[in-house]
Amino acid sequence: MAASVNGPLAGVRVVELAGIGPGPFAAMLLADLGADVVRVDRPGGGALAVDPAYDLTNRNKRSVLVDLKSEDGPARVLDLVERADILIEGYRPGVAERLGVGPDVCLARNPKLVYGRMTGWGQDGPLAQSAGHDIAYIAVTGTLGMFGRPEEPPTVPANIVGDYAGGSLYLVVGVLAALRHAAAPGGAGQVVDAAIVDGAAHLATMIHGMVAAGGWQDRRGANLLDGGCPFYGNYETSDGQYMAVGALEQQFYTEFVRLLGIEDQAPARKDIARWDELRGAIAARFKERTREEWTAVFEGSDACVAPVLSLREAPSHPHLVARSTFVEHGGLTQPAPAPRFSATPGSVRLPPAQPGADTAEVARDWDVPSIGNSEKPASAPQTPTDRAGSRRQS
Repeated sequence: MAASVNGPLAGVRVVELAGIGPGPFAAMLLADLGADVVRVDRPGGGALAVDPAYDLTNRNKRSVLVDLKSEDGPARVLDLVERADILIEGYRPGVAERLGVGPDVCLARNPKLVYGRMTGWGQDGPLAQSAGHDIAYIAVTGTLGMFGRPEEPPTVPANIVGDYAGGSLYLVVGVLAALRHAAAPGGAGQVVDAAIVDGAAHLATMIHGMVAAGGWQDRRGANLLDGGCPFYGNYETSDGQYMAVGALEQQFYTEFVRLLGIEDQAPARKDIARWDELRGAIAARFKERTREEWTAVFEGSDACVAPVLSLREAPSHPHLVARSTFVEHGGLTQPAPAPRFSATPGSVRLPPAQPGADTAEVARDWDVPSIGNSEKPASAPQTPTDRAGSRRQS
């Protein structure tokens, strides 16, 4: 049976048409907040060879198996849609329509439905039908070009900036805003077109304003927040680790150079002509001690300095331990749901959904006819066809 729920979205029903990347992450966020998310997996597996038991983006969800290309596949999904508040899909534009579960037929079945579409390029435009991944989306928006050292190629920020920040989070904001509209008197469902290019561009709104005002140079490694500033960057320690420095304001800079032990040789923070000299002094000093030693020096201060931890190290940081920023569930250490709510806290209730494991349970709980295939998918994932667009334009 479904675990008891006390999140702010308790009672909200979500249908997720299985894909990869930002769609599943967005659905996970809704599930973390208490929504009843049913993931519609297809027999034979998905686009990536990931062991479902470790796919944390499928936590707090339940899974049913439906072959949308079968004769009765679309009808099975529409039975769920009729009882849902939100649907999330990440196909290329037009694929959901060809499969019989596009927005027109879904909204005809459920006029209050919020139909969330997660793509990279968007539902229209010259590239709408092109394949793509995170790196291409953030490249054309100018976002990728901001990361890295000026004499080196742009640094790839994993798929955090595009897929999850520019994609998933904007989709979640969009469907929740549309859900509120649908629930208002006279409100109705609608389609939310969440494109990673739109979200990634929007994330840089402040930077565009600074460029227009002449406060940001349109090249990387030359600005206050992109590594160009010597008191906002990363420095290697004697053990080959790194410390992150963010001493932007004067009071923090004063504390930083004092604790670092270079206050007698550090130039004024606004003396840009001597920034290279300052950078050299900071780098040389950090190389004199280990990361652990420097962490102890700056601990509890307002110097805005922190150790750069690895993914495996982060869950043990004292502050994150005190806040339970990471939790363990089913033997897997993972980030806890965020943000936090005083009256309706989210939680990790269920392990990653196994494809098809909840078919009968969902049919009972949602009061729908037998949903479809209940057999386990093949161990080797099939080569994606229409879901080549699972990667948004994937």
